[in-house]
Amino acid sequence: MSQRRKKNSSDGETKPRTSFVNKFFRSSKLRPTKAESRQKSNDLEAADFQPSDDAQKTENILDAAKPLPSEMELGSRMEKNEQFLQKLGRKAVNKCLDLNNCGLTTTDVREVGEALEAIPELEELNLSWNSKVGGNLPLILQKFQEGSKIQTLELIDCDLTSEDGAFVGQLLPMMQNLEVLDLSINRNIGDSLNSIAQGLKSTSNLKVLKLHSCGLSQKSVRILDAAFRYLCELRRLDLSCNKELGGGFEDSSAQLATLEHLEVLDLHQCSLTVDDVTSLTQVIPLLSSLQELDLSANKKMGGSSENLLSRLRFLPALKSLLINNCALQSETFTALAEASAHLPALEVFDLSWNKCIGGNLKLLLETLKFSESLQVLRLSSCSLVTEDVAVLASLIQTGHLAKLQKLILSYNDSICDTGWAIFCQNMWFLKELTELDISLRPSTSRDCGQWFRHLLCAVTTLPKITEIGMKRWILPATQEEELERFHQDHRCSIHFDLGEFQEADFPRLN
Repeated sequence: MSQRRKKNSSDGETKPRTSFVNKFFRSSKLRPTKAESRQKSNDLEAADFQPSDDAQKTENILDAAKPLPSEMELGSRMEKNEQFLQKLGRKAVNKCLDLNNCGLTTTDVREVGEALEAIPELEELNLSWNSKVGGNLPLILQKFQEGSKIQTLELIDCDLTSEDGAFVGQLLPMMQNLEVLDLSINRNIGDSLNSIAQGLKSTSNLKVLKLHSCGLSQKSVRILDAAFRYLCELRRLDLSCNKELGGGFEDSSAQLATLEHLEVLDLHQCSLTVDDVTSLTQVIPLLSSLQELDLSANKKMGGSSENLLSRLRFLPALKSLLINNCALQSETFTALAEASAHLPALEVFDLSWNKCIGGNLKLLLETLKFSESLQVLRLSSCSLVTEDVAVLASLIQTGHLAKLQKLILSYNDSICDTGWAIFCQNMWFLKELTELDISLRPSTSRDCGQWFRHLLCAVTTLPKITEIGMKRWILPATQEEELERFHQDHRCSIHFDLGEFQEADFPRLN
């Protein structure tokens, strides 16, 4: 899309274009009626700028951004902004300017700063995935003044420097309306976190704070903890993939409990220690509004999280629980299984890569049978055995897990053909199922057994299924023929993913 727009521009297209500023104001909420909107748009596009009331108001808004001594200079600036956004293949829509991943150069960065001066009503700005923003952030945002209407600022993977981080901290007090701040994947701003945290104390309306992979350290938790009590409206907190964060929660998590409206907490891959888990055990159960919790890829949780997982029962609003690759042990898995019986709203449950589940899935299924909301269950690489899938099949047969949409059982190579046959004979009860994955590990391959016929029979009764993962399962010639006949006999749209060398797509026939 971007390249196409650039090509049209370079080919000398002569079709009249409405300027970027005009487009922006026409899509904004500055006017109460459509008639006034059309009138103001015409006034802006007219060469002589008739002094109607609406046009005068619009000129005042532009002048507030930067006083212009003449109509000619105003027109020149508007044309320059239009050409700049045309070059990038972007435009401002509904008070939003999205310039993510558009290859900004250093010159472009300066022009963005100039363009923002003419958009005082801007509410959302996304400059993500533009490395040249790093080291040049003040050139873009230095014109922001106190009372800025910015509500969303996204600077993901912009190669921000420590100095940029300090500048953000100084800028935040001017953004009283800020609701979303995303500084993720800027690994050099950890050193300037003091300044950022100080600025956060002035953003009382902030609802989303994302610091994923920002080079945060143990002391970062203490620094942020001091700011949390000022963020009463915070709904989403992402501190994930900060591997040096481990140990930081030991003595510095008290203020986290004050975030009474927090709905999403992401701490995956933070190298949480045993003491971190002990501290979080006192805090997380107090977050009564929590709907999504991600503790994945914290392997030291395995033998120390029994109390924490047991106390998840105090989070009745929890909808998503991700604890994959946490090296759970028998005691911690048992505590989690028992707690899951008290999570009636649970929709997404990911326990993948926890080997202790193999042979013990019955513990979890005994409690999940009371769940009426579960839509996604991920049990990839859990060392499941034939007995586990037999128990799962029995639970499905009795009408439980009826709302399940995605079931991931991949990389459980110990399940024999008999187990897959029992499962496939009962999966037709899952009428809401859209995706099933039973792929084998990358290092193995196996011939499909007679259970494949049961799978095809079940699929014919599942109206919503679209994806079946079967990577590294080898179909003999006879089963390939069965698959082809299935395609010919049934009007369906299903992708059988058999891996690199075998694949089958069945387009829907209407």
